Amino acid sequence: MSWRRPVWALHVLIVGLALHNLVMALLWRAGVRGTALTVVSAWKDVLLLVALALIVYARRGLPFKAVAADWLALAFGTLVVVYGVLPQSWLDGGATHKGVLYGARHDLLPVGAYFLGRGLDLSDEKRAGLCRTVLATAVLVAVAGLVDVYAVPLSWWRDSAGWFRDQLGLQYEGLSGLPENFVYNVGNGVVFRRLTSTFLSPLATSYLLVVALFFVPLRRRLGWVLALTLFVALLFTHTRSALVALVAGLLVLALARRAPRPAVFAIAVLVVGLAFVKAYDHVAPRTHFTARELQVQQEIAKRRPPASHDPTSANESSTSEHLASLRDGARTVVHHPWGFGLGNSGVTAARTHVTVRAGESTYTELGVETGLLGALVFVGWSLALLRASILRRPWLGAAFAAVLVLGLQTDVIGVPWIAVAVWALAADCV
Repeated sequence: MSWRRPVWALHVLIVGLALHNLVMALLWRAGVRGTALTVVSAWKDVLLLVALALIVYARRGLPFKAVAADWLALAFGTLVVVYGVLPQSWLDGGATHKGVLYGARHDLLPVGAYFLGRGLDLSDEKRAGLCRTVLATAVLVAVAGLVDVYAVPLSWWRDSAGWFRDQLGLQYEGLSGLPENFVYNVGNGVVFRRLTSTFLSPLATSYLLVVALFFVPLRRRLGWVLALTLFVALLFTHTRSALVALVAGLLVLALARRAPRPAVFAIAVLVVGLAFVKAYDHVAPRTHFTARELQVQQEIAKRRPPASHDPTSANESSTSEHLASLRDGARTVVHHPWGFGLGNSGVTAARTHVTVRAGESTYTELGVETGLLGALVFVGWSLALLRASILRRPWLGAAFAAVLVLGLQTDVIGVPWIAVAVWALAADCV
């Protein structure tokens, strides 16, 4: 174990961030709550800061070589800090001090991970070890999720709702305090389980699985077994955006390698994914609402306009909400291009009970918090990383491209595993 190049810290973060939500929810159920649990849950931030401090100490400075990606990372980090100290009243924002801190941690996480990756100077052996850790973690998440979705009843998970409601401050209505996307609701009280695994989220789980699929060495022994295990788990998350991102990443890989094979895989993913999504209510395990949940669901239905429950329809309720959120967020950024300050968008605003100026899309959330300039700098930085990774390691570039596609409709850097693992490994390509 080297203190000058703490690769071990990235291994711990890759595994630990995948298990974080499950462990925190179990600790909450065991009675560790409030400030004590907040301190415990900060392990990831402390470890990242310690690893960065070790690198800065060993190098006598930040790992910075004045290439475009370095400058853009530094510029984005600087903008986040500036928007964190500007008075909210100057920007028409309404974030609390706690919200500003949450927002800073959220926005700076990929910056910290980037400079961690830049400072590790990975050898081929160390890089291969990290890839094996990513794959092992993804397989663990996939297998645990598949077992859970069939063997663990939803009633067991309802007891963990306090982690979301009381500890994180996230108020969910329709599933006894659990996130509504914990299940797939086809209407009329009929619901099916989705694979949530250790992330306690089908979305975050699907994002890890999409990234890990690009790490699978298909030419090695058990390569196809690993790929099929991850892909089946991905299908059971019932996350259409993840399937679209996987297709996009495979097409990028086909172009980068000038090879038809990834494009064939993309077509196969599209066909199988579409068929599985369409037939999900025939293959997924059914679960049930409680009487109180059914009552809440009926009240929610009365407040919302009628929408299709066909998962392949553009008018499907979830799709409509995502599109509306993206459109509204983009409009907000255009009409208020100087931004509202940190803590005014996404989950951070929801947790601190202030007006959510934009939600879900990474780019509109950053535009709301750090202005149009901040969003554009982040996009420029991401594209510089994409170019570097495609040129040096096309499979990693394809995974990064898939993540950037996901960022259109979800707060992808709000998933710490993605923000740390993907940005750190992409930084190694610069």
